[in-house]
Amino acid sequence: MENLIQLVNRLQRACTALGDHGEESALPTLWDALPSIAVVGGQSSGKSSVLESIVGKDFLPRGSGIVTRRPLVLQLHRLDEGREYAEFGHLPRKRFTDFAAVRKEIADETDRETGRSKQISSVPIYLSIYSPNVVNLTLIDLPGLTKVAVDGQSESIVMDIENMVRAYIEKPNCIILAVSPANQDLATSDAIKISREVDPKGERTFGVLTKIDLMDKGTDAVDILEGKAYKLQFPWIGVVNRSQADINKNVDMIAARRREREYFAQTPEYKHLTHRMGSEHLGKVLSKHLETVIKSRIPGLQSLINKTIIDLESELSRLGKPIATDAGGKLYTIMEICRMFDGIFKEHLDGVRPGGDKIYNVFDNQLPAALKRLQFDRHLAMENVRKLVTEADGYQPHLIAPEQGYRRLIETALITIKGPAEAAVDAVHGVLRDLVHKSIGETVELKQYPSLRVEVSNAAVESLDRMKEESKRATLQLVEMECSYLTVDFFRKLPQDVEKGGNPTHSIFDRYNESYLRRIGSTVLSYVNMVCGSLRNSIPKSIVYCQVREAKRSLLDHFFAELGAKEGKQLGKMLDEDPAIMQRRISLAKRLELYKSAQAEIDSVAWSK
Repeated sequence: MENLIQLVNRLQRACTALGDHGEESALPTLWDALPSIAVVGGQSSGKSSVLESIVGKDFLPRGSGIVTRRPLVLQLHRLDEGREYAEFGHLPRKRFTDFAAVRKEIADETDRETGRSKQISSVPIYLSIYSPNVVNLTLIDLPGLTKVAVDGQSESIVMDIENMVRAYIEKPNCIILAVSPANQDLATSDAIKISREVDPKGERTFGVLTKIDLMDKGTDAVDILEGKAYKLQFPWIGVVNRSQADINKNVDMIAARRREREYFAQTPEYKHLTHRMGSEHLGKVLSKHLETVIKSRIPGLQSLINKTIIDLESELSRLGKPIATDAGGKLYTIMEICRMFDGIFKEHLDGVRPGGDKIYNVFDNQLPAALKRLQFDRHLAMENVRKLVTEADGYQPHLIAPEQGYRRLIETALITIKGPAEAAVDAVHGVLRDLVHKSIGETVELKQYPSLRVEVSNAAVESLDRMKEESKRATLQLVEMECSYLTVDFFRKLPQDVEKGGNPTHSIFDRYNESYLRRIGSTVLSYVNMVCGSLRNSIPKSIVYCQVREAKRSLLDHFFAELGAKEGKQLGKMLDEDPAIMQRRISLAKRLELYKSAQAEIDSVAWSK
C-alpha cells in the first residue's frame, strides 16, 4: 500500500511543475481529484509543532504573525536505514541534511514568490523528507487562520487566508486535520469553525488537540478526546508539543516524543487513552487512512484521467498545430493549409460537398431561360425585316436575293446572345466565389490565422476574377464567330422560288412584297434558332473550360508564386494567431503531458498490484 501514497506524491509534484495548483481555471485540474490531508489551525494553535512532531525534526520557520504564507506540501518517505535528508521540488538535485537550512530555504522560497511584503500566495512549496523515523504520509500545511492583519499586510489578508484554506478543504477529496489548542474554548476554535462549514457531519475531519499540558489546573480535555464535547466520525487525538523553553534549549525531537508518551501514560485522566494519543500515533493513523482513501479513489482517478486526455486531445486538435519558428516551417504550414482549403473547394465542385450543382443549374435553367427571353420573332417582325432589308440594299435593289439584308438581320439577332452569354459567365463566377467563401469557412486551420484567411480569400477571388475575364472573352468570341461567318449549307438547302412554281424575277420588281418579306423573316428565324441551339451547348463548354477547370487546376497558383518570394517576417505576419489561442494551446499541451504522466503512473501501480 505504501507506493499508493508515493504515487500521489509524484502526481502532486507533477501538478505543481506544470502549473496545476487546483486554483479556479478554465482548464481541467488533476490536483483537485487527488486525495490529500490539509492541516488547518489558527495562529499559535500549535499547528507547526504538530507537523514537526510527526516528522521528528525542527524544520519550519517560526516567528510572530503569519509565518506560513504559502501552502507547504510535506511529503514524508520512510527509509529502512540511512541518513535522513530533505529535498525541495524547486531544487530537485540538492539534498539538505541540515534541517536549519531547510527552514531557511522555506522562508527564502516564500519571499521569492511573495516578496518581503508579508502577503500570501496559493502556489505551493514542495518538501520531501526521507527518514527512518517517519511514516509514508503527505500533509499540506496551510497558512494559519487569523482575525487581525498586522503591519505590512493588507486589510484583506484575513479573508484571503480564509478563502485559501476553504479552497483546499471544501474539496471532497481533502482530509481535514483540524488543530485546536486545549487551553482555549473549543467553541471559538478557528479550525473547528471552518471545518464544520465544509464538513458538517465530520466525515473527513480529524480533530487534533494540542497544549493539553498547558490547561488550567483542575481542568482536562477528556470529554473532547472521548468525543463527548464535539463528536467527529474519527476519534480525537491529543498531542503534547515541546514548550518554548524546550525549543530554546534545542530539546531533541526523539526525546520530546518520549516525554509525550510518558505524559499520557502517567497522567491519570488520560491513562486509559494512551494507546491512541501522541504525535506518533497521529502519523500512523493518518498514513493508514490516506492509503485507504487513495485505494478507493484509484478507479475514479483512472476514469477521470482517461476522459480528460480524450477531451484535451480533441481541444488541441481543434486549436491546430503551433506555428513553426523558421521561415521554411512557416512556408510549409501556409502551403499545407492552402492545400486543405483547395481540397475542400474541389470537393464542392466535384459533388463530394454541396454547391457544385449550382453551376449546372446555370447551364440547364438560367442560360436557356435567358436565350428564350430574347424573342427573336419580335426582332424579325414584318416592319423590322422591311426596314433592315431596305437599308441593306442601299440605292441599288438586290437582283436575286437580299443577301446583305439577310446578313444584317442575322447579325443583329445573334449579337443579342452576348447578353445571356455574359450573364452565364457572371453567374458561374458568383457560384465559384460563394464556394470559395464557403470553403474558407470550412477550412478549420484558417480560423487559427485571421491574416492568412484574408490573404487566401483575396488571392482566390482575384484568381477567379482573372478567369472570369478570360471566360467572358472566349465566350463572346463564340458569338462573334457565328456573326462573322454564316453556315452556307443552311441557305443552299432552302427551296428556290422556281421550284415552288413562282417567278424568279418577282423580287426584282416587288422586293417589298409582304409574302416575300415574311419568308425572309422565317428563314432568318430558323437560322438564328439553329445557331442559338448550337451556342446553348458551346457556351457552357467554354465557361467550364475557362473558369471551372482552371479554378480546379490553378486557383492559388499566383498566390503560391508570390509566397516563394516572401521572407520569414512576411510569412510570420500571415500566421498571426490570436495570442489567447497560443497561450491556451501551451496550457493544454502542459495539462495533457500531466495527465498522460499520471495515466502511466497509475497504470504502473495497478499492474504492480
